Amino acid sequence: MKTIRLTMAQALVRFLENQYVAYDGIEIPFVRGVFMLPGHGNVVGLGQALLQEAHRLEIYQGKNEQGQAHVAVAFAKHMKRKQIMAVTSSVGPGAANMVTAAATATANNIPVLILPGDVYACRQPDPVLQQIEQMHDLSLSTNDAFRPVCRYWDRIVRPEQLMSAMISAFRVLTDPANTGAVCIALPQDVEGEAYDYPESFFAKRVWTIERRPATETAIAQAAQAIRASKKPMLICGGGVRYSEAHEAFCAFAEKYGIPFGETQAGKSAVVWDHPLNLGGVGVTGCSAANDIAREADCIIGVGTRYTDFTTSSKWLFREDAKFVNINVSEFQAHKLDAVAVVADARDALEKLSKALEGYRTAYCGEIEAAVSRWNREYGRLASISFGEGYVPEINDANAQSAFRYAKDVNAQLTQTTALAAINRLIDAGDSVIGASGSLPGCMQRMWRARSQDTYNMEYGYSCMGYEISGALGVKLAIGDGHEVYAMVGDGSFIMLHSELLTAVQEHKKINICVFDNASFGCINNLQVGQGNQSLCTELRYRNPETGRHDGSFISVDFAAIGRAYGAQAYTIRTLDELEKAMEEAKSIHDRPVVFDMKVLPKSMTDGYGSWWRVGSVETGGTEANRAAWQNHMEHVCDARKY
Repeated sequence: MKTIRLTMAQALVRFLENQYVAYDGIEIPFVRGVFMLPGHGNVVGLGQALLQEAHRLEIYQGKNEQGQAHVAVAFAKHMKRKQIMAVTSSVGPGAANMVTAAATATANNIPVLILPGDVYACRQPDPVLQQIEQMHDLSLSTNDAFRPVCRYWDRIVRPEQLMSAMISAFRVLTDPANTGAVCIALPQDVEGEAYDYPESFFAKRVWTIERRPATETAIAQAAQAIRASKKPMLICGGGVRYSEAHEAFCAFAEKYGIPFGETQAGKSAVVWDHPLNLGGVGVTGCSAANDIAREADCIIGVGTRYTDFTTSSKWLFREDAKFVNINVSEFQAHKLDAVAVVADARDALEKLSKALEGYRTAYCGEIEAAVSRWNREYGRLASISFGEGYVPEINDANAQSAFRYAKDVNAQLTQTTALAAINRLIDAGDSVIGASGSLPGCMQRMWRARSQDTYNMEYGYSCMGYEISGALGVKLAIGDGHEVYAMVGDGSFIMLHSELLTAVQEHKKINICVFDNASFGCINNLQVGQGNQSLCTELRYRNPETGRHDGSFISVDFAAIGRAYGAQAYTIRTLDELEKAMEEAKSIHDRPVVFDMKVLPKSMTDGYGSWWRVGSVETGGTEANRAAWQNHMEHVCDARKY
């Protein structure tokens, strides 16, 4: 057996260079590059290895460990999990910063390779800088925090362990049913220790992503359940996009006239104006999808995890509705006591389509009527203006104060109007990304995807701070042919915008659309909607008279922050200013753009026949709290119990 003597870190990089995936006859390198924030846990061993061994891999300098890992999450998501980035950090706080991003990846079933430095395996210098000592277990380090948020976790305490660890790691990274974050902790002494590795470990290795076939029994059972229904409804989940089942899904829906709603992950698998597309479904859904869902007697979920937002906390669907779930994951396929088709979405849909020959639904104008009603509501949302003569519909003191703030800064934009305008002004092939706050709700309801796979919403973990980092990840995925627009609230911008500087450094144009309403608007809505006063959900000065944050609003110049980093930036208060800025920004190609949009608080979408189960207060509180509890109990009684 031929061997080559390399350090563990050198062997790791050489291994990464030679991993490929194959799917549907297409073969590509699996690891595109590495995001690195150097520190004393990775700069010497792994850093030297990257300098020596990285030839194909692209190396990027991150600015925040969580931020760089979120770049990797968004990149892999937009690449339909066929290509990934690795991310590496130092020990201690650098590694801890990536835990949130690892959780984001795993919650969304997105493959990301996390390579944190670790404390010394030999323990001789203990405690080293940034080491947490646990007296009951000296083997613990910060990196053990990755265990509950990763699909696979390992620590390399001897150089030869790398071989079995990496095979297991890539088994998980390339598994459509069970992928997520993978953490390989790298003790800094072991990174530099050498071993005689067999040359075969570095040979080109192709990981085949196979389409799991649906069994005849499962297809027959699914067909029987659908045939017994009169008004079935499809739910288009992220699995449709990851399995590239776009055409198969459309063909199935069209052949049998079955309408469909979209999850956040499934949105843009089909363009918005398909006649059977009802739009977003569930808590952040629109009236068209929710109206049809409440009457459907069979729900056919394709590649969906049935999160509480999709099911309206299991309240949306009829008690006697049957479920047929197509999912490559056995765990997901069996949810809601469904007829489970554990299979690749495209394979299952094609087989199910043949098995249903002769079937017809009983819809008679309901689909067209529901879509028409929503289109009228969309037109209203897209044209709400705020200015002289506008009288706000919300009369509580909290909202009135927000309106006064909007007038003070001369904000004339509403969130829904601004969002609709951006949708209209960008090119059909451009991509959008979001994650948190009220914007995901407005976007699932209102965003009209004109091209496939142009909508990248992280809503499995809804991680604030993902949006700007994610925009860079999408840009790296799509290249310079199209643009990417991040929809971000002021709260998320403040929380994490470090990779804006990375985009400047790399001359990558990402468009950051900041919706500044001086608050964490959606959580404020939840707070006051449950009968509470505003508490820490608005960006206000502390009032010396009350001792609370109910003083005047703080006005932040987000455009100035963007310019300070080297981005082009615009301050926008009117629709006319937005249109001019968007058009002018299209001529910029070598740096990011920040659109600092001052929007009216409380101008987001809401409701449309949905319900979300939250921690309502059973005893004590105000009359409004008690009313919220009563509403909670009424919905809980109607919710499905699976």
